[in-house]
Amino acid sequence: MKLGIVGLPNVGKSTLFNSLTKAGAESANYPFCTIDPNVGIVTVPDERLKLLGDLYHSRKVTPAVIEFVDIAGLVKGASKGEGLGNQFLGNIREVDAIVHVVRCFEDENVVHVDGSIDPLRDIETINLELIFSDLEILERRIAKVGKQARMDKGLAKEEALLEKVKEILEAGNLAIRFTPGDEDEEAIFASLNLLTAKPVIYAANVAEEDLADDGASNAGVAAVRKFAEENGSEVFAICAQIEEEIAELEEEERNMFLEELGLAESGLDKLVRASYRLLGLISFLTSGEDETRAWTIRVGTKAPQAAGKIHSDFERGFIKAEVVNYRDLLEQGSLSAAREKGLVRMEGKDYVVQDGDTILFRFNV
Repeated sequence: MKLGIVGLPNVGKSTLFNSLTKAGAESANYPFCTIDPNVGIVTVPDERLKLLGDLYHSRKVTPAVIEFVDIAGLVKGASKGEGLGNQFLGNIREVDAIVHVVRCFEDENVVHVDGSIDPLRDIETINLELIFSDLEILERRIAKVGKQARMDKGLAKEEALLEKVKEILEAGNLAIRFTPGDEDEEAIFASLNLLTAKPVIYAANVAEEDLADDGASNAGVAAVRKFAEENGSEVFAICAQIEEEIAELEEEERNMFLEELGLAESGLDKLVRASYRLLGLISFLTSGEDETRAWTIRVGTKAPQAAGKIHSDFERGFIKAEVVNYRDLLEQGSLSAAREKGLVRMEGKDYVVQDGDTILFRFNV
């Protein structure tokens, strides 16, 4: 999973990126201190792995990972080359989802590129630039397809779809609102790789005092939540400055610090959960003496395709999947004990893998 962190200059993007990845991206009180996209790999917190690893005395524990890309601050006119312009927009096209950091805190020592704090205006600024960039792509594609559409039914269908999406964008809406009518339309729409078709998670960056109630008393956060709900997006409140402090602590100290702040989880935990929900992802687990590992798959993935995440031979020669929920495995203390209690199931090719399944695949190539 690859997430792009975006936002206007000085909203806390690079501070948040630093806290998530400890990659040390430069953070300063002026626009464009992040010139090239910084990339960091973050392990997905998953307590299940430690528990299973301890049970099997695994030599290696391998969590799932998220790749974060910190992309330079955007300004009005980016789609026309202002600021870092098209370089920024090109970097977004490579990600699975966008983490849009929105400033919801007042601080006279940190300048705002537009001179005041207004989360919805900031969201609109970035969305408009993404819309303009997508319109440019659509217009080029329409010009190319239109010449041949009269002679080709497939291209005529594509041209009609392009015009529909263009209408959505011209009305100031995001392309993610478009619903393909069939598999052909779905394939055409996906091939466009539009910026405004990407799922978005809004990170409402608040002051420390707004963290305890999860930003409930912050009018800016409330506005962002309402906007996110209307647009099928995820949103969570975070204090990037606090997250940066948390990132420097050892696990035990981190837990104590979170408790003192009245927080049940870190910003990274919130972001991971929001990302998995938004992208429809779950994890299944494999565990043994050699390795305990989490594998990320989409909701609805069947057993052979899940096996293919481990190795293509597993999918090609799939016979059966021996499945037990990780809780049952931990409670029984071993796979053989879980078998005796009838908690281990033999599943075939049509089995849809569930989050938390611990699986042993049987295959023959």
